[in-house]
Amino acid sequence: MRVVTFGFQTWGHRTLEAVLDAGHEVSLAVTHPVSNNPYEQMWNDSVEQLATDRGVPVFLAKRPDAGLLEAVTEAQPDIIVANNWRTWLPKSIYSLPRLGTLNIHDSLLPKYAGFSPLIWALINGETHVGVTAHLMDEGLDTGPIIAQESIAVGPSDRTVDLFHRTVDLIGPLVARSLRELEAGTAVAVPQDPAAATYFHKRSDDDSRIDWTWPADAIERLIRAQSDPYPNAHTVFRGERIAITAASVSAKRYGGTPGRVCVPDGDGIAVVAGPDAWRGGNPAVIVERVRTADGAEHPAAKILGDSGAYLG
Repeated sequence: MRVVTFGFQTWGHRTLEAVLDAGHEVSLAVTHPVSNNPYEQMWNDSVEQLATDRGVPVFLAKRPDAGLLEAVTEAQPDIIVANNWRTWLPKSIYSLPRLGTLNIHDSLLPKYAGFSPLIWALINGETHVGVTAHLMDEGLDTGPIIAQESIAVGPSDRTVDLFHRTVDLIGPLVARSLRELEAGTAVAVPQDPAAATYFHKRSDDDSRIDWTWPADAIERLIRAQSDPYPNAHTVFRGERIAITAASVSAKRYGGTPGRVCVPDGDGIAVVAGPDAWRGGNPAVIVERVRTADGAEHPAAKILGDSGAYLG
């Protein structure tokens, strides 16, 4: 088939690579210009470079406009395949090919439509994450599903671990979906709106620890925001510190959420959870912290059993 790809960073790179390796003709690769956005520097395999190396014409665009529509029209695709395209696509583009547009999203839709699905899923304690191929419609990540692949989430997994394992699902998922769409054997399964969840873009405030959360949720937030992502953070005696390693206590602790308590195991117990004053909650055992100068320390060195409050 003749394919136009829309994609950016490693997700878009893996998708273009999969389409080419499956033997399809890529008549145009659309991608975003490189920027200085820190998130866009993390997983930044270049779609433009891969396309150039493989002899595929490239169109750089920040958002859809008349020039992009003209370029896609001239490429005469049978299908568009999109992955990590950062702006809304109008119907004039996504419905242009005879088979429409196949979008690749890194969650198990209909859950976790929107942004940063792996981070949100890890915070929420999901047992599985994955990748979905679906046909694009007027909604965001709402179109009928063609195929899904999933992986299990382990008890010590970080978002970076889940990224590497889910990105490896992209190639086989794209190849399978295109094969079935070309053969006319694909089954498009409508998404259940009642099961759908949508998550917004994460900001710095979303990484700030709320000590009224249960200890296990805070521990997952810390793993979800592990390097290279911006770390989960709190304030200690007026200074921002990042927490890079933590666990959940076996003991129960009472008091005020955020209170630095006593040494416990490999770290310092910090009171956490709703109704903490009742004394029925596990604490967060803060094991390692990173100070504003970028240095990482054992938590006991910085927090000690100070009796301070984190916030």
